[in-house]
Amino acid sequence: MEGTNTEEFAVGCLLSIKTTLGDEFQGQVLNFDRQSNILVLHILLYFGGLKHGPRRNIRLLKVNYIKELLVLGQAEDPLDINKCFIDLASLQAREELAIRLAEADAERIGVGVTSEAQSIFDALSKTLPVRWDKTAIVVMNEVRVSSPYLPESVIGGTPSANKRVKKVLVLERKRLQARGPSQ
Repeated sequence: MEGTNTEEFAVGCLLSIKTTLGDEFQGQVLNFDRQSNILVLHILLYFGGLKHGPRRNIRLLKVNYIKELLVLGQAEDPLDINKCFIDLASLQAREELAIRLAEADAERIGVGVTSEAQSIFDALSKTLPVRWDKTAIVVMNEVRVSSPYLPESVIGGTPSANKRVKKVLVLERKRLQARGPSQ
């Protein structure tokens, strides 16, 4: 924004902003980096009804994307250590959940298997509990599907479980063939 006075970007300053992209919001300045020309804002209100809740919504905004700027006033320092509250228990719970989900996602990726084998695993996992045992797919903790992942490669389990796994294998192989080798 041309002719902007950087004093308007003092920490704690309350601003009403319209961007060149059409966003309109009110925010409190947390920081302004002159070198990168980036404004760090605590979003107070998005026009259109979205208000901040108990969490802070932070936005980094290049000053050249500001179309209109109105200074609403000055508030207390938003980063006052005596007024900031961080719920460490909540943060630790979110971190632990993210780690568990990442570990579960990692376990779903076969090591040393072809993309075809991974596709078969993914298809089986949509309807059945599956896991990798090295390069073999273990379905419902009883049926094993080994390379080359054909219906003849299915062993173990009850006859009905065995039949179900074979059926999914046949359907997934047809789908993979229809998709072609280039994908």
